[in-house]
Amino acid sequence: MTLLEIMRTSKVIPVIAIDDLSYAVPLARALVGGGIRVLEVTLRTRHGLDAIRAMVDAVPDAIVGVGTLTRPEEFAASRAAGAVFGVSPGLTPALIAAANESGLPLLPGVMTPSEVMTASAAGFKQLKLFPAVPAGGVGMLNAIYGPLPDVTFCPTGGISAATAPQFLACKNVACVGGSWLTPKDAMAAGRWDEITALATAASSLA
Repeated sequence: MTLLEIMRTSKVIPVIAIDDLSYAVPLARALVGGGIRVLEVTLRTRHGLDAIRAMVDAVPDAIVGVGTLTRPEEFAASRAAGAVFGVSPGLTPALIAAANESGLPLLPGVMTPSEVMTASAAGFKQLKLFPAVPAGGVGMLNAIYGPLPDVTFCPTGGISAATAPQFLACKNVACVGGSWLTPKDAMAAGRWDEITALATAASSLA
């Protein structure tokens, strides 16, 4: 799948931080059961790569990517773990080189029109507006669409179930990223049905 096809598979991509490796597989099953197949497992915790590996092995319907890529060496390790796409909070020359070298499709974070233009010139047409709400939210996305209509976004950062439809209504938005699908208290308590319900609601957003 291309990165754009992946983005269009789920209206919401959950941003997942795994604090306990035992959460990985039941969480993936709960999300996929609710219709959310694209999962971004971040490297914010030490369990990130192991969680990706576990999800890929146990939940074949999940499309598992890696988030919070900040160092070039993380690309090869993520591919080895089974990630099929990567997400970064920003974009540097070193990350561009690592993405090209590894072949891992990268969704890089941008915040300003200049950063959008720089990423686009480097060949990245699918971008993450991050942090989306502080960066200007829906107003910024609509403003960028005029001069740069060939770029597609996954805005992430500060988006909720209530505000997600406003972002999804933008012409240049394929999906949104959000952490509301994976509440820490629900994971800790094993309330996987609750997470499936959140995923079901997210997958039916207009």
